[in-house]
Amino acid sequence: MTLRNLWLVFAQTATIALGALFVVSTLRPEWLAPRAPGAAQPVVITQAAAPPALGQRPNSYSEAVGKAAPAVVNIFTSGAGRGARHPFADDPLYRRFFGEPPGAPQRASSLGAGVVVSAKGYVLTNNHVIEGMDEIEVMLADNRTRLRARVVGTDPETDLAVLKVDREDLVPITLGDADSVRVGDVVLAIGNPFGVGQTVTMGIVSALGRTRLGINTYENFIQTDAAINQGNSGGALVDTAGNLIGVNTAIFSRTGGSIGIGFAIPVSTARTVMEQIIADGAVTRGYIGVQAQDLTPELAESFRLPSADGVLIAGVERNGPAERAGVKPGDVLLAVNGRPTPDPPAMLDAVAALTPGAEASLRLRRDRKEIDVQVTVGKRPTLQRRTAR
Repeated sequence: MTLRNLWLVFAQTATIALGALFVVSTLRPEWLAPRAPGAAQPVVITQAAAPPALGQRPNSYSEAVGKAAPAVVNIFTSGAGRGARHPFADDPLYRRFFGEPPGAPQRASSLGAGVVVSAKGYVLTNNHVIEGMDEIEVMLADNRTRLRARVVGTDPETDLAVLKVDREDLVPITLGDADSVRVGDVVLAIGNPFGVGQTVTMGIVSALGRTRLGINTYENFIQTDAAINQGNSGGALVDTAGNLIGVNTAIFSRTGGSIGIGFAIPVSTARTVMEQIIADGAVTRGYIGVQAQDLTPELAESFRLPSADGVLIAGVERNGPAERAGVKPGDVLLAVNGRPTPDPPAMLDAVAALTPGAEASLRLRRDRKEIDVQVTVGKRPTLQRRTAR
């Protein structure tokens, strides 16, 4: 064997030995450690760090849920259906031989959610959850306790209702501050979708002050992408501290399921309505008897107005408060008691806040001149709604 061949064999052997040493030192370093005769080698155990305390979990909202969830209840209702009445429905002979006639009234059931707002048994929910129903039960968050409930009062124009159960040891939710809510805030929706049981979903505040959706007369919705489905109506929309900021009431959907566009009534509106219902059994709003429409730039130009500020008075109720005060169709309402009315929803809110029987000042633009008229505020008539949704 030549010297060249011997050198190649040595180089290959050395390379293999170094490679083996590298592998052993990387994968099993304990094989290379010096070992005293008879000494036991320690067993190394890797233990996961203890989870942080609840308040320190950056990606958990369990504290908020733990605070709010006990105050969210399930609502079960039932009432007589409105089927077409059979001509022999009251004939006892027909019933004896043929049973219940077709088209006879059937029992209709509904399912929704509610929020305990007082330890004395007051529960806030949506009007459409209990409207037209004559039996209402509230199931507490423990999924065991069912309580019969009675209706304290309803407000169809905001789709809110207050129930009362005979318990005075309930855990009420903490009411939050609607004015502090901002677009982009994380929110949690708690309710009973499709009757599966209490469920929590998470999202953000997508928009504030949503109006003109055709859902209620008075609209000022919080829009959220937290999943809201059938059965969530009347449930709680809470912030990350577990405080109530809204009452879930409706979704925009072509299928009946959540597509990320849900609406909640702000807690500020809910508080005002709830307090009036508990105190008086109903909500009282101001009324002046006018029909208003948006004043578009085109309409402003056609009326030769200097701007499109305010709302156009399209109609005036005969012998109503506004007509008695001298308001005429074609007037432009600029403000109510100094509160600007840039659009019809703002006008509705401004008038509703007035006290029936009190005097109010209306700033009008007529014949390109601004005038003030005094009106004696009336009481808004009770809304006659269609059947429950």
